[in-house]
Amino acid sequence: MRPLLLHLDHFGSFRDPVTVDFSDTDYFALVGPTGAGKSTIIDAVCFALYGTVPRWGREGAVAHALAPSVAAGKVAMVFDSDGRRYGVVRAMVRDAKGAVRTKEARLDELDPAAPLEQAFEAVVKPLAEGEGVTPEAQRVTGLEYRFFTQCVVLPQGRFAEFLHAAPRERQDLLVQLLDADVYELIRQRAAREEESARQEASFARDQLAKLSGASEEAERELAERMEALRRLSDAIGADLDLLRAREGDIRRAEQERAAVAERQAVLARLAMPEAVPTLASARRAAAEAVETLAREVATLEADEHEAFEALAALGDRGAPRAELAALDARERLAADAARTRAEAEAAVTGLAGLAAAAETAEQAAGAAEERRERLRDAHAAAHLVHRLAVGEPCPVCHHPVAELPLHRSPADMRTADRALAQAREQAQRARAAHAKAETSASLLARQADGLESQLAALPAPGDRAELEARLAEIAKADAVAGEARAAVRAARGRLQRARDHAGQVEHQTASAWQALESARDRLLVSGGRLDPVQEESSGDAPPPLVRDDLHRAWEELLAWRDRAAEAARAALAARERQLAEARDRLAADRRRLAERLAEHGVVPPRDASPDQLGAAVAGALARAESDLDRLREERRRAADLEQRVAMKEHEAKVAHELALRLRANAFERWLCAEALAVLVATASETLRELSDGQYELALADRTGDIEVIDHAEAGLRRSARTLSGGETFQAALALALALSGAVAKSLDSIFLDEGFGTLDPATLDTVATTLERLAAGQDRMIGLVTHVPALAERVPVRFEVSRDGKGSHVRKSGIAL
Repeated sequence: MRPLLLHLDHFGSFRDPVTVDFSDTDYFALVGPTGAGKSTIIDAVCFALYGTVPRWGREGAVAHALAPSVAAGKVAMVFDSDGRRYGVVRAMVRDAKGAVRTKEARLDELDPAAPLEQAFEAVVKPLAEGEGVTPEAQRVTGLEYRFFTQCVVLPQGRFAEFLHAAPRERQDLLVQLLDADVYELIRQRAAREEESARQEASFARDQLAKLSGASEEAERELAERMEALRRLSDAIGADLDLLRAREGDIRRAEQERAAVAERQAVLARLAMPEAVPTLASARRAAAEAVETLAREVATLEADEHEAFEALAALGDRGAPRAELAALDARERLAADAARTRAEAEAAVTGLAGLAAAAETAEQAAGAAEERRERLRDAHAAAHLVHRLAVGEPCPVCHHPVAELPLHRSPADMRTADRALAQAREQAQRARAAHAKAETSASLLARQADGLESQLAALPAPGDRAELEARLAEIAKADAVAGEARAAVRAARGRLQRARDHAGQVEHQTASAWQALESARDRLLVSGGRLDPVQEESSGDAPPPLVRDDLHRAWEELLAWRDRAAEAARAALAARERQLAEARDRLAADRRRLAERLAEHGVVPPRDASPDQLGAAVAGALARAESDLDRLREERRRAADLEQRVAMKEHEAKVAHELALRLRANAFERWLCAEALAVLVATASETLRELSDGQYELALADRTGDIEVIDHAEAGLRRSARTLSGGETFQAALALALALSGAVAKSLDSIFLDEGFGTLDPATLDTVATTLERLAAGQDRMIGLVTHVPALAERVPVRFEVSRDGKGSHVRKSGIAL
């Protein structure tokens, strides 16, 4: 992984948007005062890829990505890895509760040909979003987060993690750096290939077992059967033609028998209709009934005409009905006027009593009010007695009080109030009743006056008896006319029914003649010729029809039918004998042919036709050909399966051997041990230079821990944990440089965060020289975070980081090499 462009917007101490361009440098230093934000730039590289930063303490934490006063921020980075270009973006936001969370995260593959400032716009394909960005970044860089911080980004205080790591942890890192896990994948693939090859071989053997009958002998037998069936097919034609001729004889005999049977059925169905003997007398009776009813209808129609003329002479009944209705209305109005006047007079009579009751109630209310006032005075006087004193002036008369008066306790004031309220209520009800009675008496008087005025305006009444007699005469004439009309309608109905019956009789007669003619025609066209003797005895044709007598014509035809039916029965028996003989001949020929077919294994359907017999032979021949072709194909398949079994068993054996050679508990451990030996040997050379020949690194024989050989102590071997701070930095730096150079040659960059302040000038010069040589000799980016001016001045490109009240800022500078 090699960063090219890093963009920070409100990330950590960088409050304003800042873009750091690494594209044109391989060796640089981040310099500036403590707290300026140098390590924040390295943090941004790690955060962009993995969403967290080592020095934040907890993996996955993002709370420190934003300053307390910042609501949102973003980190974006363009980087190259394994020959491809990528862009990663992470945006943070502070929610309403003050918690910081990742709002957006995405990782895209970019077009390497696009200008760097437009890289994020040249997306080739999106790779991951959200929580999927970190796993995809691990895949792209080839390192997990914990290993990335051990050999690419070495944060403050974590230089010595690989130096002090347990053997198993170092092996996990080396597996990733060396891509050694590919051998485990190869072993797993080999195991799967072995299992798959064994399964395919087993399946092929099962299929081969199913083809055990595909032998050369079976093929020869099928070929011989096919040739025999082909010869049978060529020779069977004459036999089939004979069967077809026999079937033709049977069909002709069946047709002749069917014709005779049809003639016999036609003769049997011939029968005289039941009404034929009585149709003549029925026609005469129906005609007489129609004539009699016609005369009766004419007479009743004349009576009806006279009755309606008499009704018209009496005039309309509407005028007398109207006069009677007016007379009834006058009588109802007179009765209403008399009743209303009586009610008005009664109401006036009752007014005097209601007025007296109202006056009495008013007087009772006044008396109750007077009693209440006297009682109130008594209560006031009783209350005043308690305030009088002998010799003092009376508050009422102002004379001196000679002696105190004696007052008894007066009655309850509330009783007097209730009595007054009841009296007033009774007086109010009495006044209301009197007023209501006055209103009702006035209204009734006005109603009586109005009804009497209406009665006076009506015309003089007519004579009720005369009007009722006139209406009765009109009703009687109307009833007579109605009876006459009903009689005419009934007579007309009887006449129509008589005519309908006469029509039915005529229709029955015509139908009987038609049935006779149809029956005779059917007998004339019925199929089947009789024997000459039978035809002579039965007559050539039915007798001619006698048109003047239907009954006699039917009797003559039925007599001829009986003679013809006897001749048809004899002819049908002869045809049955002929048909039986034809069927016997066909059965014998078919039996002989079936025996020939059975000799060749052909079993046709029972009672098969000649075409079906030929089709059975052709089908047997086709099946034999198909069986032979299938058998030959199965023999070819069996040969292929035998070859496949041998091939898959060989493949399974090879895969098994490869899986044994690449077992993870042997090969991977050996590979990592070899890589660790090279790593320690390379780091020892660097450490000898840094320590002026005092220290070397070595591996413990039993534990596999990294130990230090101290030549100042006669080659004493001791644990790396016993080194001082400066010595630990030298050893850790030597291992980091070895990881970056000798073992992990695919790592394109390394970032060292501080740790140089503990070195003496000579060691610092050695470190600087080593870094310069590493930067110049390989295509790898090296970045330093340092406060040591002497080291910074030797770095060709510097990013000067400063900080003020508005946050951190970056300025790029450089020196000539």
